[in-house]
Amino acid sequence: MAVTDDQATPLKQRPTPPLRLGLSGKLLLLTIPLVMIAGLLIYVPAIANFRMNRLNDRLAAANTAALVLDAAPSGMVPDSLARQILTSIGARAVAIKMGQQRRLLASADLPAAIDHDVDMRTMTVWSAIVDAFELMLEHGDQTIRVVGPAPGQAQFIEVVIDEKPLRQAMYRFSRNVLVVALLIAGLTAGLVYLALHYLFVRPMRRLTASLVGFHENPESSARIIVPSQRGDEIGVAERELSDMQRDLVSMLHQKSRLAALGLAVSKINHDLRNLLASSQLLSDQLASVPDPRVQRFAPKLLRSLERAIAFCQSTLSYGRAQEAAPDRRVMLVEPAVAEVRESAGLATDASITWISAIERGLTIDADPDQLFRVLLNLVRNAVQALESHPDASTMQIRITGRREGTVAIIEVSDTGPGVPAKAREHLFEAFQTSGRPGGSGLGLAIAAELIRAHGGAIHLVEGTIGATFRISIPDRPVELLSVRNERARA
Repeated sequence: MAVTDDQATPLKQRPTPPLRLGLSGKLLLLTIPLVMIAGLLIYVPAIANFRMNRLNDRLAAANTAALVLDAAPSGMVPDSLARQILTSIGARAVAIKMGQQRRLLASADLPAAIDHDVDMRTMTVWSAIVDAFELMLEHGDQTIRVVGPAPGQAQFIEVVIDEKPLRQAMYRFSRNVLVVALLIAGLTAGLVYLALHYLFVRPMRRLTASLVGFHENPESSARIIVPSQRGDEIGVAERELSDMQRDLVSMLHQKSRLAALGLAVSKINHDLRNLLASSQLLSDQLASVPDPRVQRFAPKLLRSLERAIAFCQSTLSYGRAQEAAPDRRVMLVEPAVAEVRESAGLATDASITWISAIERGLTIDADPDQLFRVLLNLVRNAVQALESHPDASTMQIRITGRREGTVAIIEVSDTGPGVPAKAREHLFEAFQTSGRPGGSGLGLAIAAELIRAHGGAIHLVEGTIGATFRISIPDRPVELLSVRNERARA
């Protein structure tokens, strides 16, 4: 069922996307575990270092106790004093090796067997980390024998300590580190989140909002994003998006204008075709008048009406101004140029000098009607350019034609003011180059389309007085077999 202009076309509803975590939430969820991982990487060597420091402290205290015990007369220390010294350093026994002799300086409540041996002289980083976590995972009150360097002439010193107090101290240290890590992680995550939010998330939200708003009304210039002065990739994206939106708005406005123009042309052509058909009937009757002047101009008038009716019919048939494929044939250029001069009204206009410099017998392989339309558009543009500057000393239109190999070249030039520099960039685009009131800017666009359909080219020649347009149309390739057959038949 056809939809008229008065009927509303229902808009297709876009499906509502499910609610998902936004970019800010994803950024926060990503930042917190990364900070926690960084804290864990800091905690692992920290707990190993804490254990080593505690063991070194016990060795240092044992060294001090060894000096006191060794200084006693004949090495005799009362048991009560020895217990006090061992309790103060948190050890069960202290021994020292001098030469080949190991000497137990003091002991109290020694267990039957030592559970773990730790040699601080050969401790590596990896073994320190592994031993620290093994200690934290164990249970019970086990004992550790710690061996370390001794002062003076002694080779090493040994101290036996309980494992439980060290484990509890490591638990307290881990708890403190965890609290500090959580505070640092929260603070760092907040700062990183705020920094990334203001640097990246907010500009991305702005880009997203601009895209959504522009999608709702792509023809509104108010929805074009105003780029910031940022010099990074987001600033580049904003500027490129702004340029793209401006180009798209301009293109949509042009498309809307073309659509409205196409509808108007279709409506006008519908009635214009009937009027031209009536004029054609009157012209047929006019052709029967015996006046010589009437007999001279009547065929040209009929030909012009036939062209107008055919063009209106093709526009209505296609529903848009789509040019039909050219019906090419080899034709003489000079008669076509003379017809253009008469149709443009320059045969009787003495104010504009007409110069035709066409090579004698010059032919061109083109559609006669389409070539006529191209030349007529260029000549009318030249006339309008000259009439807009009537104070020019010389008002002249010159048409030249020549052949370069298999290419026919026609030039249309005038002595007017020329083409403005700002119009040259879009010279052959529709609605871009009209410089006079009431002009549509379609003449050069139509001419370029017709010439391209012939496989040729049209361009503005630089460095000339006024404006000079050069048309180049190559001949169609001819099959050698068909030429031989024609010659044989001849």
